[in-house]
Amino acid sequence: MARHPSQLLNPVMAELEEYTPIQPFEVLSRELDIPSERIVKLDANENPYGPPQVVLDALAEYPYYHIYPDPQQTELREAIARRYGVPFDQLVVGSGADELLDYICRMFLAAGDAIVDLPPTFGMYTFDARLVGAAVHSVPRREDYTIDVDAVARTVRDAQEAGQSPVKLVFATSPNNPTGTWMEDRELERLLELPTMVVLDEAYVDFAHRPSRLDWVIRHDNLIVLRTFSKALGIAGLRLGFGVFPEWLLPTFWKFKQPYNVTAAAMAAGIASLAHYEVIEDVTRRMRAGRDHLFQELTAISFLRPYPSQGNFVLCRVVEGDAHAIWRRLRTQGILVRYYNKPMLEDCLRFSVGRGEQVRRLIDALRGMEGQV
Repeated sequence: MARHPSQLLNPVMAELEEYTPIQPFEVLSRELDIPSERIVKLDANENPYGPPQVVLDALAEYPYYHIYPDPQQTELREAIARRYGVPFDQLVVGSGADELLDYICRMFLAAGDAIVDLPPTFGMYTFDARLVGAAVHSVPRREDYTIDVDAVARTVRDAQEAGQSPVKLVFATSPNNPTGTWMEDRELERLLELPTMVVLDEAYVDFAHRPSRLDWVIRHDNLIVLRTFSKALGIAGLRLGFGVFPEWLLPTFWKFKQPYNVTAAAMAAGIASLAHYEVIEDVTRRMRAGRDHLFQELTAISFLRPYPSQGNFVLCRVVEGDAHAIWRRLRTQGILVRYYNKPMLEDCLRFSVGRGEQVRRLIDALRGMEGQV
């Protein structure tokens, strides 16, 4: 009897959990029956100011959209190297940092291998690992959302001693999403002592009052640091990210990478952003101040307990009432925030930093629920 074509699928697909992305803006507008200009979108940690005019001008003026883009992203990598002071030869660029995460998992992992995940954190690490059939060892963060490095070390050691799936990758995020927690230098140093690769995701580091660890890759052969243009640089819709990789890994990466993975538009926008970085820094300062203001406003809401954040968002635990009901009431008013109901995030809401008027609408709506939740 002929097999059904579904039996030809990789068996990994049967166990794969679907990643749930945020709904597109235009879909939400139709679904809520609210004009897009009335929607306050604070659910995806996007930059509410968008790209500066110089970036829009660069996109409009770029003359070669009919030509395949540079497969090595040379001009953009040169601009990144100048801006961040990292070696050109150790820079790689992807269609968002998400693509680089996918590449890393596929370069290092096969069925029978494993990663360490540090929940609650960004869900793509486990998604990409499971996509290639790797196991996931979850090492929960402490109650204050800091990393339990001792538990990570035990997990790696125990897997080795028991002959289990070898842990090849440890994914760490600083500031962490969705908690906003910063990972201290000593914690990173201890992770780097483990016999694994450490992938440090710095998507939100521009909003922190702490320095990036991009230059650590030069001193550590088992460290990869990833950055994105989606947050501070405001071009999430163009999908652009970069990473600093250890020198020994680059020959393998260039063999592995899709040649035209980054569009000409994304590269033009990235180059223009870096050439006018003073504009980006001004927006980043405003968003840091906006984050601190948002935290103070949320502190005054009786049914919320906000956690300190180094990102462009604030996580809050709902200490009175039902978090999902609050999320739903905000949504009916066209105010979109992130609702969580998973381990260590039970009854939590995450609020991205918005423009002044957006934050005012959010806080007014929350104040209107006082005594009613």
